[in-house]
Amino acid sequence: MHDVKAIRADPGAFDAALSRRGLAGAAAQLLSHDEARRAALAAVQEKQARRNAIARDIGQAKKAGADTAALETEALTLREEIAAREADAEAAEARLAHALERLPNRLDAEVPDGPDETANVVLHMHGTPRPADGMRQHFDLGEAMGLMEFGRAAKLAGSRFTVLIGALARLERALGQFMLDRHTQANGYTEVAPPLLVNDATMYGTGQLPKFADDLFRTTDGRWLVPTAEVPLTNLVAGEILDPAALPMRMTALTPCFRAEAGSAGRDVRGMLRQHQFWKVELVSITTPEQSADEHERMTRCAEGILTELGLTWRRVLLCSGDTGFAAARTHDLEVWLPGQGAWREISSCSNCRDFQARRMAARYRPAGGKGTEFVHTLNGSGVAVGRALIAVLETFQNDDGSVTVPEVLRPYMGGVDRIG
Repeated sequence: MHDVKAIRADPGAFDAALSRRGLAGAAAQLLSHDEARRAALAAVQEKQARRNAIARDIGQAKKAGADTAALETEALTLREEIAAREADAEAAEARLAHALERLPNRLDAEVPDGPDETANVVLHMHGTPRPADGMRQHFDLGEAMGLMEFGRAAKLAGSRFTVLIGALARLERALGQFMLDRHTQANGYTEVAPPLLVNDATMYGTGQLPKFADDLFRTTDGRWLVPTAEVPLTNLVAGEILDPAALPMRMTALTPCFRAEAGSAGRDVRGMLRQHQFWKVELVSITTPEQSADEHERMTRCAEGILTELGLTWRRVLLCSGDTGFAAARTHDLEVWLPGQGAWREISSCSNCRDFQARRMAARYRPAGGKGTEFVHTLNGSGVAVGRALIAVLETFQNDDGSVTVPEVLRPYMGGVDRIG
């Protein structure tokens, strides 16, 4: 959410910022709604002042035995006019909120301009990509082992679901536990087990509603299945005023995630890359504005450390203006090399949302020694997507005989098993 006072102070700067998102001239409409709201409120205050004066005049007139009929008629008219102008102010406020809540966050100055992922900038790479020649994709490997089934999953739930069996089911569990242990024991995150069903206000707070309702699953009682643990973790501080001594707050969760994938028809149909249900380890930080840039770098390095320990080849990418998500001011994507596909695929996104989500959630902190409160900054990142890590392990460590070598860091979670298949 944006600060309408800041827009009013410099509408040109606001328009310039959103033009990088492909949105031109947004300030004029916002300020029109804001002016209507303020004019209605000013009229309410003026008429309330007159009504108060009339009340005093009526009291004095009655004491003097004078006729108060005209004053009482004016007071009744004012009451009706005040109600009408309050309704005008509420309507203008609703129009302003409706327009504001659909506008994306401003981008950091360092974010490169560009229409889509083709303009993203690779910042650095770790490891050497394994040649793709002769490499099999994860679904070929898994199906050949008899441990990954898509036909039976479709029978149970439809497309974009997978059944994992035996060692692959255990490998998926091992990946999630390994990531969670690293983030809690080495990276300073506190484990949280949040609800997987949330209400409208929670989805609104992190920016999923109202814009992305079609990408979500909703229950018959009006709750939403979480698309990522970012939603409940970030909203834990909604409506609160935090002690700066408690910041940064660092939280992590291993949860299933549910996404409708409404806009992905025909994309990644085979395999596990784009699923309606998948596991992910999420990282969330709540910080002060002064901390957030350093916290973004720290969070990204924590996610990178997972990929490095797994022995995967990865690269960090700075997303351009046309590829940065709705709530983010700056995003680092981590892409992993999949030799079966012969392609880089995103496995983590780490985003600094600045105060954009905090304004929607009314999440503040009280600066030490200062007066009043300020909005916190929120950050979120995948630490990392478990299903995609499973894909990367299968394709990276496949052997000529169709088996897969288990990365050393996962073997304690696999009961010592060092090879699958």
